[in-house]
Amino acid sequence: MKGIVFTEFLDLVEDKFGLEMVDKIINESDLESNGAYTAVGTYSFSEMLQLLQHLSKNTGISIDDLLLVYAEHFFAVLADSYPGLIEKYNDPIEMLASIENHIHIEVRKIYPDAELPTFEILERTDNSLIMIYKSSRAMHYFGLGLMNKTFEHFNSSATIDLEKIKEDGTEVKFTIHKN
Repeated sequence: MKGIVFTEFLDLVEDKFGLEMVDKIINESDLESNGAYTAVGTYSFSEMLQLLQHLSKNTGISIDDLLLVYAEHFFAVLADSYPGLIEKYNDPIEMLASIENHIHIEVRKIYPDAELPTFEILERTDNSLIMIYKSSRAMHYFGLGLMNKTFEHFNSSATIDLEKIKEDGTEVKFTIHKN
């Protein structure tokens, strides 16, 4: 997993819960990196999972809810750091439908060894989208948060339903209806 995901996560934890919480979750985790991350480094997903689990335990907030909040933060980082990824689009459905064929291609140019989820488009209209998320990391709530922020970015809203195809969350169907 790319280091930017870790550095931004720890920035969010510090902003929302304080530096003491950052130190606490790092110290409670068994991290190969010892909690020292660089944006361009690559780290084990197990480290992110440990940090999330310890933050959840210490705050009483579910991992899914933490991933939603983190996705909102991360969308802002992407929009600020890589505006070209978003400015190309005029509509949230158009942008979400292009994750696999444009956005992930651009991300791989910046981070060639990034391990990204896949999104398969099953159905698309001007106001709806059905797609399948696949990732061994089962971070579909992170994807949901990014989708929510995409609609917010375009001053729009949507109803987004998710249905686990695989119980472990490694394959999820998103049904999106623009309001």
